[in-house]
Amino acid sequence: MDTIRIEFTLFSAFYSPLIATFAAGFLKEEGLETKWTVSPPGTSAIKALEAGEVDVIQSALSQGLTALDKGEPPAIRHFAQVNEMDGFFITAREPDPDFTWDKLEGSEVVMFGGGQPQVMFRYGCLQAGIDFDKLVPITPGGAAAIDQAFRDGQGQYVQQQGPYPQQLQADGIGHVVAQVGPKVGPCGFSSLVATPDWLKTDMALAFMRAYRKARNWLNDETAAGIAATLKPYFPDTDEPVLASCIDAYQKLGNWTRHPEITEEAFQATQDIYQQSGGLSRRFAYNQVCALPPDMS
Repeated sequence: MDTIRIEFTLFSAFYSPLIATFAAGFLKEEGLETKWTVSPPGTSAIKALEAGEVDVIQSALSQGLTALDKGEPPAIRHFAQVNEMDGFFITAREPDPDFTWDKLEGSEVVMFGGGQPQVMFRYGCLQAGIDFDKLVPITPGGAAAIDQAFRDGQGQYVQQQGPYPQQLQADGIGHVVAQVGPKVGPCGFSSLVATPDWLKTDMALAFMRAYRKARNWLNDETAAGIAATLKPYFPDTDEPVLASCIDAYQKLGNWTRHPEITEEAFQATQDIYQQSGGLSRRFAYNQVCALPPDMS
């Protein structure tokens, strides 16, 4: 049985469409064993892909756009979407059923210090009618460091992907008060990336069959059923907490059934990056993206 090598830039329930390809057995049904890894802090999944160490990586359209903006045309292609919405939550220290975004101004917010999470958060604040620059940022590092900082008492609010916020809530440490995605709107948020040569292979076609099954499964199965299947991959998260997170993402609508990155999603990402100051010019779809191998 052939082995497909997958690398995640970040590993969270937000990326369940890719996790489900192996967790729910869809890749095995296609005759593929899976070797999966997560990029170590400070390293790039893109580099692993370019070096031929992996076959598919989880990344973001912004990777290709920002590379082009620097005059570095990527040799790889974003060929399928993972999420069409921002998947970050805003969690407060205390319950606040009357939360409004203006409460973030002047408040200490534990958050990502840069990259797409900050660009999208900045755009979400813009759409909410508040000034991102009036937030007081605390930027301890990656997802685990952000979670630990909030647990240690830093910040009045924290910006995180699930299931971190749901676990904070279950532990009585925080209370989810908002989602960034509805403010940002549909866009090309996270994606799958491969080399053009790999996209021409039989393995790529088998992967796409499994990936389509995974996306449909996430739309058809209950949150509890999905959580039971994915739980072994989230040993530090309580199963009901994982189910709560998955339910939130199902309701958000970020796991649409279609796998291709649409032109509309691609252009929306460019809009967001230009308005947030993260992109100086616009690029064509085929400079960054390709259709899935079973559609090309």
